[in-house]
Formats: sequence, structure tokens, C-alpha cells
Amino acid sequence: MAKNVVIVGATGAVGVEMINCLEKLKFPVGKLRLVASERSAGKVVKTAFGDVVIEVISEKVFEESDIALFSAGSGISKEWRERVVKAGCLMIDNSSAFRYDNDVPLVIPGVNSQAALNHNGVIANPNCTTAIAAMALWPLHKEFGLKKVIVSTYQATSGAGAKGMQELIDQTRYLYENRELGKQGVEELLEPEKVRVGAGKENGGPEFFVNQIAFNIIPHIDSFQENGYTKEEMKVLWETRKIFGDESILVSCTAVRIPTLRAHSESIVIETAKPVSASAAREILQKAQGVDVVDDIANNRYPMPINAAGKFNVEVGRIRQNLIFGDHGLELFVSGDQLLRGAALNAVEIAQLFI
Repeated sequence: MAKNVVIVGATGAVGVEMINCLEKLKFPVGKLRLVASERSAGKVVKTAFGDVVIEVISEKVFEESDIALFSAGSGISKEWRERVVKAGCLMIDNSSAFRYDNDVPLVIPGVNSQAALNHNGVIANPNCTTAIAAMALWPLHKEFGLKKVIVSTYQATSGAGAKGMQELIDQTRYLYENRELGKQGVEELLEPEKVRVGAGKENGGPEFFVNQIAFNIIPHIDSFQENGYTKEEMKVLWETRKIFGDESILVSCTAVRIPTLRAHSESIVIETAKPVSASAAREILQKAQGVDVVDDIANNRYPMPINAAGKFNVEVGRIRQNLIFGDHGLELFVSGDQLLRGAALNAVEIAQLFI
């Protein structure tokens, strides 16, 4: 049955991928509407569903739509929630606005699809870091039971949006053009000042990120909380428990921004309730929905963001027995496209539950 769909935040990186996912998943779109800021209004976007003129947000848009895919930030989601629901339009929200509300299901299709059916007009998309990890963790949890999960992330600049990606490109360009990196040989790259930008945009300095991202990593994503963790790190705990429906799972995370453009990676250590082996886990993951096992160390094949970018499935590899937890522990490495599995793809798959 065809559904009229509206994408709010249609010109952003996630919004663009939502359009692509609707096409690739052959979603039965009746009429597609695209909503963005006033500066984009009136522009025409060519889609598989015809040419669509970008509109500004309005109650009429939702009154004439069945499903609204929101990716315009928490503020817009909170401001329009009541009006969207009143219009009888299902709101699938990609922001963090409602993820922790008791009356809003937090859903990853294939993990807790049934939760989506108990909505009050709004369904939340999980944080990208959680969504990527969950694809590997859920099948292992079902089989062996998770007791502890320790995560270290390697998150691409696109996780911070187009401005984050542009800052990496601009800083890298500045360093090469103004410091002549590489032209005098490798030795100069060992001089700290050669790979540092200055203060202010005119000197290549950080404007969007809190510190330089080019030739650097930043162990700081989102705001710090009272316990010393960042909100990004705490989201992995809060959301994993809610999605898995298990408050007993202990989760700790360190989230790090790295100078890549697309796809997040995560190093994950787990302690399980039941004995587990690397071979058993590999067999389970090979059958899992949304997972590609890439684990051939003899041929240097393992998950990498450059290969995971643009893929619907999450890559899982480096599966091995953990040296601390022994036969009740594993280590694995995961790479996934956060614009897809962590955002647009997940949202469209939620919408598919209502066809």
C-alpha cells in the first residue's frame, strides 16, 4: 500500500540518504514531499519519485502525509511533535529529542521491531554509534547473553554533519598549502608545528570541532556529563539497554572523533553469561541480518570504514577470544555507515514496518 512520505531536513546529509534509501528499498511512495529551510525552498530535487519542489515546514505538509521522516535536529522535532501527531502522520525521528521518553519506542528493525507497533505517533531512531554496535551485539546477546560491553569508537567527521566534513577538508588543505607538507620529505612531518593549524578560520584553526581534526583525533564527542563521560558515550549505555530490553547489561564507552569522512568504526569487548568461542560467534554473525562478516586476517581482510561506507550492512571482523574474560569473552571490530545504518536506512526500515 502506497504511503505519502515527507522528509524534514531533506537537504542535509541524512535527508539526502533517506531519499536514496526509499528508492533502493523500493518503498511504495505515493507522494514524496521534501521540507528544508527557507533558503532552500523552491529548489527542485530530482528523485526516483519525480521532481520534487522543496517546501518550508507547515501543518498542511503533515496533514497530507502518512509518514514523516525527521532529520532536522532536536529543536525542530520538539517544536512540531504535537502538530505532526495531531495530523495523523507517523513521526520517525532521527534526533535525540525523544529517545529516552518512556512513551516513545526506540527501534532497530530486526532487533526490536515489535516495539514500533506500540507507538503514540512517534518512533525514535537510535544514535548512530548504538545502531552500528547493536547489529553485531544483538545476535550475540540472544545466543550467549551480554553481561558487560566495553566500546571504543572511531567516528568519522560526517557524524557531525556536512560542516564537520568540510572542516577536515579545509584544515587538511590549509596545512598542505601553507606548510608545504610532504614537499620537503617525511622528516618535516615529524616536526609538531608543521602539522598544527593556528587560531581562527583564517589560520586554518578549528571552527566547528572543539580542537583541530586534521592529523589528529579528538576524544570528545558531545557534552561532558557529571560522571566524566560525554553524552555520546552515555547514549550507548542508555540506548542499548532500552533497545535490548535489558537493564542489567553493563556498558562503558569512549567516543573518539577521527579524521575520516564517512563510516564509524568500533572496537568492542564483551563478557557473556554463557561460554562463547570465536568460531561460534562467527557462525552466529554470518547468519545475522544486516551483518557482513569480514574476518580473514591471513589475507588482511577486516572491517574498515573505507569499505563500509555506502553499504547497508555493517562489517564485523577481528573476532577473537578476549584475554581477560576467557571463554566468557570476545573482542570484535565493527565498521558501519552511520549515515545509513546509523540514520537514514534505519528510519526507512522503521517506515517499512507500516506498509
